[in-house]
Amino acid sequence: MKRRSFIKGSAAIAATATVNPLVAGQTNSDIKNIYELREYHFSGSGGTGQLKSYLVEALIPFMNKKGIKVGAFGEYSLEEPPTQYLLFVYPDFKAFFEIRNETDTDKEYQQAAETYLKSDPSKPVFERYETYLMEAFEGIPQLKVPDKSRGLFEWRTYESYNEDAGKRKIEMFNKEELPLFEKVGLHPVFFGKILAGKKMPALSYLLWFKDMEERTTNWGKFTSSPEWNTMRNKTEYANTVSKVNKKFLIPLDYSQI
Repeated sequence: MKRRSFIKGSAAIAATATVNPLVAGQTNSDIKNIYELREYHFSGSGGTGQLKSYLVEALIPFMNKKGIKVGAFGEYSLEEPPTQYLLFVYPDFKAFFEIRNETDTDKEYQQAAETYLKSDPSKPVFERYETYLMEAFEGIPQLKVPDKSRGLFEWRTYESYNEDAGKRKIEMFNKEELPLFEKVGLHPVFFGKILAGKKMPALSYLLWFKDMEERTTNWGKFTSSPEWNTMRNKTEYANTVSKVNKKFLIPLDYSQI
C-alpha cells in the first residue's frame, strides 16, 4: 500500500461514524481508556524502515478499522541504535482483548502483514519490544488529542515505593495537579496507572509541547506556582514518588497522535 493511499484512507476512517467516539474527541465519563505503549529496541537503524512499512501497510490500517488511534514516536535525542514508541488507545478492556485476538484471524491484516510476519529470522526487524499497559485516570478518562502544532512530547513515569504511595499520588493528580497542569500549559495527552510493565508500582503520563522552549517555560510556571508549593507539602501526599523517569519524544510522520 502506498503512503498516499494510507493517509487518504486514515482520513476517511477518522471522518466516518464507525470511529469509536471515545478516541474521536467525544467523552464518556463512565468509561476509562486503556493505553498500550510499546517501546521498540533496534540493533541498528535499518530495522526502523521495515517496522514503518509494517505499521503503515498493515497494523495501523487494521487498528483504524477497529476505531483505534495509533501514536508513533522517536526519541528527541536521535541516539543510535534508535528506540521507537507506539501508543495504542483502546476505549476499554473489552476492546483491548478482542482486537489483540483478531490479529490472529483477520485475513486482510494477515495478508497485509505477511512480509513482516515471515521476515528472515536471521535479520529481525527489531531486537525486542517492551509493553506498558495502563488504565486512564478518573480525572482524565480519555485521550486528549494534541494540537497540530505539537513538536515535542514528554513521557514521564513516576515510581512509588509501594501500592499505597502510588494510589495517593494518583489521588493528588486527580484532585489537584491536573487542573494546575492545564492552567500553566503542561498539555496532557494521557495519564494512566501502569497495570503491567516495568518499574511497578508506577504511573505514567504523556504531555505535548510546541517545542523545548515552551516545555521549559511552562514547567517553570508549574514549579514556581503557589498551588504546587501548597499541595506538595500536604501530609497526605508525602513520600508518594520515589523516582521520576522522563523521555523526550518527537512524532513520526505517520503518527495519528
